[in-house]
Amino acid sequence: MPEASKKQLPAHIASALAGAGGATDSAGRPWTGRALPEGERYHNFQDDDGSADPRFMEAMVQLLAGTGAESDVVASLATARVFIPIVAQLAEQAVGEHGLVSDKESDMALVTVQAPDGRRALPVFTHSEALKRWLPEARPVAVYTARAALSAVAEEAQLLVLDPGSERPFVVRRPAMWALAQQQDWVPSYADSSVTQVLLDSVSAVGNPAVVGISAGAGQGIESLWDNKTEPSGRLVAGGGVGPELAVTITLLPGLDQLAVAGVLNALQNFWAGNEYFAQAVDSIKVRLRHPGPNG
Repeated sequence: MPEASKKQLPAHIASALAGAGGATDSAGRPWTGRALPEGERYHNFQDDDGSADPRFMEAMVQLLAGTGAESDVVASLATARVFIPIVAQLAEQAVGEHGLVSDKESDMALVTVQAPDGRRALPVFTHSEALKRWLPEARPVAVYTARAALSAVAEEAQLLVLDPGSERPFVVRRPAMWALAQQQDWVPSYADSSVTQVLLDSVSAVGNPAVVGISAGAGQGIESLWDNKTEPSGRLVAGGGVGPELAVTITLLPGLDQLAVAGVLNALQNFWAGNEYFAQAVDSIKVRLRHPGPNG
């Protein structure tokens, strides 16, 4: 269920909402009789029709067709406008002369949701109609995705959920969300050569001859279900999922008992956790164990 965050709104959101629709500006000066010089604009989105960003839509088409990647979708969001839902939240009540309770003061708050794994997520909408369908009472605030990511960080959220409730919701995990907030490029951990190098270094550092190989790839958790009305069972798409993103396969010599295997895994995982780059670049891991085949 959506919940309104009790934290104070980020300054840029509060500023966008302050006095909206009032007869005066924030300094108390009336709008009547005032006009901008030719060519100047009130704000970046004054001519916005509320539709989704074309570059994002194309990236999603490519992802659904199997010719694009989730990194392309995240890259398309770097310059896209999105909408954040804001709702009124009661801050103080007053009791009237006849015992009637009324709202004395209310705040505007960001809406957050809880992901299946328990983490807090900020819902973000690529077009205004999607937000209206999901939470009609919310007020849509237009921001660039980088601003939305900054708001999520401020709210201690670790995920952005694009267009929840639609036929193709898309989850932006913590590393990608932080990259958007810092306006940096994002490379998925399963495609990051530096992450692979940390895994190789961990095997060398542990120095256990029972570990004969390690490799990484995309986990099944990156897959998301596209609820296509023409396909009742839906279709899995390689990107935008909420589960483990990095699948690490460790090849062990046969003959190890359970205690020995646990010791190896613990040593490797301690190395990964202690590496700052790895900790920042990887959102979630699934470890798979295997034994070498008959030909090694």
